[in-house]
Amino acid sequence: MPCRFVLFVLLLVAPGLWAGVQAQPRNILVFIADDHGQDTGAYGNPVVKTPNLDRLAAEGTRFTEAFATTASCSASRSVILTGLHNHRTGQYGHEHSWHHFRSFDDLKSLPVLLAGAGYRTGQIGKYHVGPEPVFHFEEYIAGDSRNAYEMAENVRPFLASDDPRPFFLYMATSDPHRGGEVDASRPFPDLVVRPDAFGNRKQGYDHITPVVYDPAKVVVPGWLPDTPATRAEIAEYYQAISRIDQGFGRLVEILKETGRYDNTLIIYMSDHGIAMPGAKTTVYEPGMRSPLLVRHPGAKRRGLVSNAMISWTDITPTLLDWAGVKPPVYKSTIDNPEVLRLLDAASEYGLHGRSFLGILEQERPQGWDEVYASHTFHEIQMYYPMRVVRDRQYKLIWNIASGLPFPFASDLWASATWQQVWQGGKGTKYAETGSGEVRPLPEAAMFREGRPDALYGVRTVQSYIMRPQFELYDIAKDPWEAHNLAYDPAYAEVLERYQARLRDFQSRTSDPWVLKWVYE
Repeated sequence: MPCRFVLFVLLLVAPGLWAGVQAQPRNILVFIADDHGQDTGAYGNPVVKTPNLDRLAAEGTRFTEAFATTASCSASRSVILTGLHNHRTGQYGHEHSWHHFRSFDDLKSLPVLLAGAGYRTGQIGKYHVGPEPVFHFEEYIAGDSRNAYEMAENVRPFLASDDPRPFFLYMATSDPHRGGEVDASRPFPDLVVRPDAFGNRKQGYDHITPVVYDPAKVVVPGWLPDTPATRAEIAEYYQAISRIDQGFGRLVEILKETGRYDNTLIIYMSDHGIAMPGAKTTVYEPGMRSPLLVRHPGAKRRGLVSNAMISWTDITPTLLDWAGVKPPVYKSTIDNPEVLRLLDAASEYGLHGRSFLGILEQERPQGWDEVYASHTFHEIQMYYPMRVVRDRQYKLIWNIASGLPFPFASDLWASATWQQVWQGGKGTKYAETGSGEVRPLPEAAMFREGRPDALYGVRTVQSYIMRPQFELYDIAKDPWEAHNLAYDPAYAEVLERYQARLRDFQSRTSDPWVLKWVYE
């Protein structure tokens, strides 16, 4: 009889216990940096100091193969917040100022979908998408986007609120984006343009302890020129990353103090890679490859490293999955039935990405072996559409505007890293001799004001600016994309196969530029 009584009581209370488990808030925190490549201690950089981000990696999953779909701030953020490539969001480039790119009004963004499912939504820092009704947050929190510590303190009331609804907090820094005051007292020889400060103002930031790096000790990756200018700018970039790290550490402390840490899914990511020529605004590896650290509060395995190839189109599907929200379905932007038939384009489809929630505890999950990229603009004057298919062996880039000079973002053109090579300053190497010697060339050999044979990392100045229609790389053997195989007869079959995959991607994602296969 006692056993039956206990069973009876358990049957009565079990639904309540289950409801309590289900009622546990499934909070979401997305912390997104601005132009941060995979430069942390956890990603193998032996110089930059990021103890708090490294701790997150140790408590969660670090994705080594995480990729932005476009290395442009606004366009990428529209992808992150919708799960759609920017050729479908309509946010082809920058939202602000005269650029004035806007996403389509029919989109259902992540904050709007979560709000409809009962979430309270908050945003602090860099916004950079539009129109606001499409990307609406319930609460906009003020804070210095260069001081993540201050931002963390400012979101404390949002995190500590007694509102019973789960929360979605989208916290976006302006670090380590280029910009900020330059310390003119720092000597820099043989260059008209001084290195950018990357937000490292002389007067400093409240609660932030500056971490200053020696340019002689930074890591210069092979795709960049190893010059004094490059080293000076990387040192400033590292300092901005360390500022992010301190703010992120404070945010985790506040999550714990407010009792939110153990029921919050935490994502640390960047909109795309480092703000250097050869990365930002390109679809080369340093522009696409980005950090992705994810802590699932209920995970049984910690400190896991996954090789799954993750796309930024996968962020929204993953967070909707965590929240139990059904993804939206869209109609094709191609409304001509004849064109739809000609291109075999889908008339209706869901999100372009998929949830990776189920593989967070797998080092080598099956079926996560390719990503795509779609870039069209950055600033309004920078029309240069590129489409990419990349897997573990090959990467194909279609430069749709091939024949035009590759356009520069204003800040990248002015960067000391580029200008030292462009001006032929001390430390510049040349394809002719491989030496750092500056020698005059006949006028006919000059490329505009610069040297066509000046080496910018693995490329010459001329090959960086004037690009062929197709670039095919054996990415497994050539990670910095130095050897284009697209016009090698031995790779003709590979080129054709990857072109077909690229066209299929464009068709199923309603890409207007798929028409270029037909009439160009």
